Amino acid sequence: MTQAFRTRTTKKAFCGIGSLKTNIGHIDTAAGVAGFIKTVLALKHKEVPPSLHYEVPNPEIDFANSPFFVNAKLSKWSANGSPRRAGVSSLGVGGTNAHVILEEAPNLEPSGKSRPWQLLLQSARTNDALNIATANLAKFLKQNPDLNLADVAYTFQVGRRGFNRRRMLVCRDRDDAVSALEHLDPERVFTQGNADGDRSVVFMFPGGGAQYVNMGLGLYQEESVFRKHVEECLELLKARLDVDLRRVLYPGQEMSEEAAELLEKPSLGLPALFTIEYALAKLWMSWGLEPAAMIGHSMGEYTAACLAGIVPLENALALVVLRGRLFEKLPEGSMLSVPLSEEDAHGFMCEGLSIAAINGPSLCVVSGAKAGIDHMEKALAAKDIDSTRLHISVAAHSPLVESILGEFGQFLKTLDFKEPRIPYISNVTGRWITAEEVTNPDYWVRHLRQTVRFSEGLQELLRKPGQILLEVGPGNTLSTFSRQQSTGALSSAAAVCSLRRPKDSQSDAAFLLNTLGRLWLAGVRISWPGFYSDEQRRRVSLPTYAFEHQRYWIDPGKQVQAASLQRAH
Repeated sequence: MTQAFRTRTTKKAFCGIGSLKTNIGHIDTAAGVAGFIKTVLALKHKEVPPSLHYEVPNPEIDFANSPFFVNAKLSKWSANGSPRRAGVSSLGVGGTNAHVILEEAPNLEPSGKSRPWQLLLQSARTNDALNIATANLAKFLKQNPDLNLADVAYTFQVGRRGFNRRRMLVCRDRDDAVSALEHLDPERVFTQGNADGDRSVVFMFPGGGAQYVNMGLGLYQEESVFRKHVEECLELLKARLDVDLRRVLYPGQEMSEEAAELLEKPSLGLPALFTIEYALAKLWMSWGLEPAAMIGHSMGEYTAACLAGIVPLENALALVVLRGRLFEKLPEGSMLSVPLSEEDAHGFMCEGLSIAAINGPSLCVVSGAKAGIDHMEKALAAKDIDSTRLHISVAAHSPLVESILGEFGQFLKTLDFKEPRIPYISNVTGRWITAEEVTNPDYWVRHLRQTVRFSEGLQELLRKPGQILLEVGPGNTLSTFSRQQSTGALSSAAAVCSLRRPKDSQSDAAFLLNTLGRLWLAGVRISWPGFYSDEQRRRVSLPTYAFEHQRYWIDPGKQVQAASLQRAH
């Protein structure tokens, strides 16, 4: 008890008192909580409710010489410079008394600025309850036009338990949300009915060729974590590049064509791609998505190695820049994607060609001199086998790269490689990377020359069922490869991507929120405090759970009828 309560006051009739019993009658064991609710509501509305039917006090109570008076009428509750406070007492039989002192809640800080797009999440135990909840939300949003939609999204994310029937919508404003929810637009409102457990996530990093101008521009503008790590990479790259990579990544409309040409140069395209992959991974991790495992495709393994702690960021960027510059020293080559297995592809290959990558059970990339690729392309066409020439002038993972392996290996010997802190799959072996491999410079030399065994690595990765594959980079190439796998282990895995394809015109921010929502639908746990680290949000009152009321009472007439039928038999 504080000094303020121990001190005897001389002030009279300043503390109003009342009883809830006169309002609703005798409520026995619920008296305490009912009085508590009454007092909370009085604090909320800043009014003191009357104690009904009071006329004169008990003559034994000397109210005139006490601090108390009976509040017999509804009265405004003034603060008088200090927080409003009230005491609740519940006096039970045999001295089972309970007392609590309540103080009004402090004024909440107003909501701040929000993202331009919002992610609305709903869940329920049954499909019917989920549909009712969706209809209730649409009606509620329509009836409350002044609601802050960002606060609505926040309340659902942090204030509601996630059940296994789940639904999500990415929307821009209230009208957009109402329209999509009322019509259950299948292109925007996504539902999943088997979200269970805390599913693990695998990061997949694409390789060279996936980069494009303005990749991740919307995230660079809206997401501070992403922007921070992009800037960190760009600052480290200043000393290693002859041009400002920021102006190549995000050049503006007037310079976009020139920037696109520059990004085709491996010395610029590869560090740009690494920068975006690294910043995306850091953004996902800040939202609670720590990868259980990783897999990269060719240069994408450098991103995995950096995140696994094998090489620090500065050394990883140095490796990527050197790789790109060495590629530019090579004679012109070509790469051809063919819908054949490794064994069948060999039947069409001439001398000087190599299998650069195995991306699926029946999908390979062949690499080598342009003349050899031209010959193979014609041989495939003669057999009515479609093939696709990749838009790249470097014959990666072919005999043509052998001339640069010595210089690359010499630089590798100057670096200090650590053991991986996060497991990932090796491109060279198609198996889990080992500490002996990654700490040996010779491994990274072989990685530059040998076949990328992505399909084998994916099969090894997915021996553990139920994982979510998240492509952390531009486009959906690796997600597409993973969906093309034919093994049963892949049927329970989901594959989603982080950034749109270059010709896709939708917002980067909306695209990423859609992926975040799909991860939540599948049962992935999200760190909402991390997601809202740059925002000031507050909870708001929303429709409660849509309980499905069912009547189980047996009507007396039906009970008599059932008993009669039983006797008849």
